[in-house]
Amino acid sequence: MSAAAQYAPLWPLAVYFIAVVLLVGAMLVLSHVLGERRRERLTSVPYESGVVATGSARLHFDVKFYMVAMFFVIFDMEAVFVFAWAVSAREAGWAGYIEMIIFIGILLAALFYLWKLGALEWGTSMKIRRKTEPL
Repeated sequence: MSAAAQYAPLWPLAVYFIAVVLLVGAMLVLSHVLGERRRERLTSVPYESGVVATGSARLHFDVKFYMVAMFFVIFDMEAVFVFAWAVSAREAGWAGYIEMIIFIGILLAALFYLWKLGALEWGTSMKIRRKTEPL
């Protein structure tokens, strides 16, 4: 097989790549030529939904918000696996059923561990309050 015949299927990809580069370049040049050049005093001020910004946008959130987000992602992925198993439950048979029970058991054990650890508590737990209260 000759070199030309070997690379023959790649020419549409090369044409597409060149067309994309030319289109992006044309869009950048046109936006620069046709765009406004005025810079007023309030042009760079943040403005959202008609409300003028006050204060700093850098707020400190409690770690528990991030913990809830991580738990959501973890258990959302668990739901994806369970849904995929539910779709193919008949084909998976008893072996798939037993594997899914083991998978859900491990997740429940992890949830129980987090619950006992206090990672799901929003307020001050009773154990901590009892230890810090004077006798």
